[in-house]
This record gives sequence, structure tokens and C-alpha cells, in this order.
Amino acid sequence: MQESELPADAPPSRTAYGAAVHRALHQDLDGGLIFSDPLAWQVLGVDVAERERLVEQAREQDRPTLRTFIAMRHRFGDEAVAQAVLRGVDQVLVLGAGLDTFGLRNAAPGRAVFELDLPQMSAWKQSILSAAEIPIPDSLHFVAGDLARDDWLQLLAASGLSKRATTVLWFGVSPYLAAPAVKATLAKLSTIPGVEVVFDYATTDAGLSGEAKELRDRLGNRVAALGEPFRSSWGPDEMAALLRDLGFDEIEDLGPRELASRYLRRPGLRAAGGGGGHLVRARRTRWGE
Repeated sequence: MQESELPADAPPSRTAYGAAVHRALHQDLDGGLIFSDPLAWQVLGVDVAERERLVEQAREQDRPTLRTFIAMRHRFGDEAVAQAVLRGVDQVLVLGAGLDTFGLRNAAPGRAVFELDLPQMSAWKQSILSAAEIPIPDSLHFVAGDLARDDWLQLLAASGLSKRATTVLWFGVSPYLAAPAVKATLAKLSTIPGVEVVFDYATTDAGLSGEAKELRDRLGNRVAALGEPFRSSWGPDEMAALLRDLGFDEIEDLGPRELASRYLRRPGLRAAGGGGGHLVRARRTRWGE
């Protein structure tokens, strides 16, 4: 997204807004075949004319790669939560929530959903929800905090997050953090008993095709121009070693090939090439060893 495409009341995070636009575009351009989100357009706070303009622009540009990856990661997250529910997990944490709609779409008796984001982003989102008259379920709790500066687990605990089995959705954040901050965040999450973290990360050049590297570099240039540059990348073996060192013993890591095999088989979806992003589901099942 370019600055001229932002709403007049510009969001604190342009990349978070851009990701939300891609989720919405997936509903119109791809029929929501990978990830259906009935609130995707409402949370953007755009009118019909702006929606039509964004759809037509995306259709003309014909660059589905990022849109497809974003749809896949939210489908992956929803599936992880559904599987966790079968194990009796009733607590979800959306870390760096942006305009994510999980907590709005998934109110259920006994479930608690916590969103942690920067104070200015959380306040901006809530103003959008109010203007759009989107009801906020009693199960959804907004918590303002900074991953890099605050004791955010304490902030969450003060808002009602219990130290019990929790599914954490952490999308579109880790590439913008330096490696030490990614490690510190995962280390803190690993202290939650029975935690499962579902997240994405950017991969290193090793193993990327020329096309994938070009796509990744192009995206990196765009977000850097918006003042939110990529700051970390990982090899799959490197990420797996980090997670194991932190006590995560059940790890699923899906790269472009695995993601295409799982989510792009339906008619009407094109293989999008992929810019090398990976999706991970990491669960800690053993304690005191």
C-alpha cells in the first residue's frame, strides 16, 4: 500500500492496515475460499466507493502472493484454535492484533480472547469498531502494551489472562522485530503452561528460489518505505532449534510448498509463488523436565 491509499484518519501502523486490506480483498477477489471473514471490510472503515477502488486496483495489479499468504496464515490460525478447543483450551491471545477480527468472530461461552497491541493502535482499532457499530463481545479484552518495553505478560494478567493452556496467534509481527526481540517474546510465551504459539516468520535467502527472493525483497522495500522495515529472518532449522531450546516439543513448520499443497488445491485459486514466508505451530506439552 502507498501512503495515498491510507484513510484520512491514518492508522498508527501502515503495515497492519495493509494486511487488513489484503484480508478484505481476498473476500472479493478470491471469494474467501481460503479464509472467510465476514467482518474484513467493516473493520477497515471504508465506504463503498473506496472498497470498489481498492478491489479494482488489486485486480489490475494482479499480484496475489501476499494476499494469499495472509489468507493462509489466518486460516492456519483458526484451524489451530479449533483443534485446541477439542483439547479443552478456552483462552486465546492475539499478540500484535492490528485489525484482526478473531475475537469479534469467535465469541463462545467460556472462551476468553485477549488482544495485545500498542496503545495507539488498540485505541485506533476500537474507534473504528465504534464508528462501524461492530459489537464487541464480552469475551474480548483489549490490552495496550509494547512488546519491546513493557512487562506485557503482567499487563495481560492484570486484565484477566490466566496462566493456563492458551493458544497464541502472533501474525505479521516477528519480521518487524530484531532477532533478540523475537527470542525474548517466544521465551516469555513459553512460560505459560500448555502454551501453543501460532506465528509466521520471514526466511533467510538460503533455499529461496530466485522468484521468491525477488518477491520478498520487493515487499521488504515497500514496508521499509513506510517506515516499518523487516528486521529479522530465520532458517527453518534455526527456528526449530530456538523453539526446542525454549521447551516447545510439538512443532509444525510449513513453507511455501507445504502451504500450497494444503490450501491452494481448490478450484479458483492460483498458486501464488510465495515470498518465502513460513507458518509455525509450536506447542509446549511437557513441564518440569
